[in-house]
Amino acid sequence: MEKNNKGPKRAIIIGATSGIGLEVTKILTEQGWIVGIAGRRQELLQQIQSKNLNVIATQCIDITKDNATKELETLIGKLGGMDLYFHSSGIGYQNPSLDTEKELATVQTNALGFTRMIDFVFKYFVEHTEQKGHIAVISSIAGTKGLGAAPAYSSTKRYINHYLECLTQLCTIRGIKNIVISDIRPGFVRTPLLADGGKYPMQLDVKDVAKQIVKGLESKKAIITVDWKYRLLVFFWKLIPRWIWVRMKIASK
Repeated sequence: MEKNNKGPKRAIIIGATSGIGLEVTKILTEQGWIVGIAGRRQELLQQIQSKNLNVIATQCIDITKDNATKELETLIGKLGGMDLYFHSSGIGYQNPSLDTEKELATVQTNALGFTRMIDFVFKYFVEHTEQKGHIAVISSIAGTKGLGAAPAYSSTKRYINHYLECLTQLCTIRGIKNIVISDIRPGFVRTPLLADGGKYPMQLDVKDVAKQIVKGLESKKAIITVDWKYRLLVFFWKLIPRWIWVRMKIASK
């Protein structure tokens, strides 16, 4: 069982009703963590809570809303504190036709909503120097290179990569020693996010992905790329010059 100096560790998981967030919730509760979960649908949150005894609190949170941090503060209060903040709330589309509504919705969630929540959590841990705080965010390998078939998704994931890197450096600048930040970069994972009819290669099982993520969090890794095939893929992606990359027809439909 994970413990801090005040008892079992407490985790808050945003986006816990499906996919990676749900599977990480299951693993942490099995390991003895005290967990609070959040999502936009209360009935799903309650169903999850009924099946996991260590899920002791739920809260409806829409990260695109101005009141999201207030709701998060309420959830933290229900748990009596927070040791791990796990952010698994994001959307994305393949959008080669450049549907503006889809692009803006993606930016609203993956960039603005992410920033709203992470800034609040960072400040929370700064104010609670007596405890170690861990910020973990699901980004994607899509942030490695610009993907023309999914402009807003790819770009917002890169934004997340850079923002977390900036916050890590900010800890050094300000002498903050009690915060650990993990950028989690999975490849294609079989979750509802991929249910758009696209043909996604090398799909990963969500349960296996969650296990690798939790293992990486236990080791306090700064960057967790899941899995080895995608670590290799990203390595070679980075070697491709921009003038070649932008001429490549990369799409999964």
